[in-house]
Amino acid sequence: MDLEALRNKKGFICDMDGVIYHGNRIIPHVKEFVEWLENNGKNYLFLTNSPERSPRELAQKLKRMGLSVGEEHFYTSALATASFLKSQCEGGSVYVIGEPGLTYALYEAGFSMNDVNPDYVVFGETRSLSYEKIERAVRLVMNGAKLIGTNSDLTGPSEGGIVPACRALISPIEMTTGKQAYFVGKPNPLMMRHALKRLGCNREEAAIIGDRMDTDIIAGIESELDTVLVLSGVTSAEGIAEFAYRPRYVIRDVGVIAGIED
Repeated sequence: MDLEALRNKKGFICDMDGVIYHGNRIIPHVKEFVEWLENNGKNYLFLTNSPERSPRELAQKLKRMGLSVGEEHFYTSALATASFLKSQCEGGSVYVIGEPGLTYALYEAGFSMNDVNPDYVVFGETRSLSYEKIERAVRLVMNGAKLIGTNSDLTGPSEGGIVPACRALISPIEMTTGKQAYFVGKPNPLMMRHALKRLGCNREEAAIIGDRMDTDIIAGIESELDTVLVLSGVTSAEGIAEFAYRPRYVIRDVGVIAGIED
């Protein structure tokens, strides 16, 4: 496998969970990879479908694990959702079901909170989902609010195992109203275009690194970026065969890009 073309890329879009860390533990060789990015003047963005934390919180999380990365290097599905909605309905109002990272992104994009007649019901992963919130969201969507999901993941990883993610949690609202949510995060190419703009790169100059075939790799393929699957997360080498598409590169972990052997 010739990695020279990959190493010559100007920009790198990196998934986080399974690529950079597992839970609260940095994956081996990640520090060396980040040093390689910095020392070689690469543009890079840590991209996550999780809408729960702000870039500042993500930077602080990595710092607690011993990795210092500026908050300008983070981009979340919450930020992508806020940017998309601003382009659709600037100055609009939203009813949010989600964590503070999502609410903050929408505030920053100029949206007001509205639980009576919002333009949008915006849904992101949350541990505080209640029947009352689902019931209110259903009423608002039935009354004309558009239903938006931050990401289309059915499941996500946690230290205790697999947990339900946005698409699973939003399904009661979809099923009750008969309305399909529009999902902004990966694999939607919209989020990838936002990321490329942030990097200042075109698609030929960038690569996406991820551990999931069903979000990261398909997002890269549909956005015409070179794709790198790392085997440090969800997808195993054997699991690749279950999909009708393949990544351009398959590597042990990001340390391989920095030239670190076993």
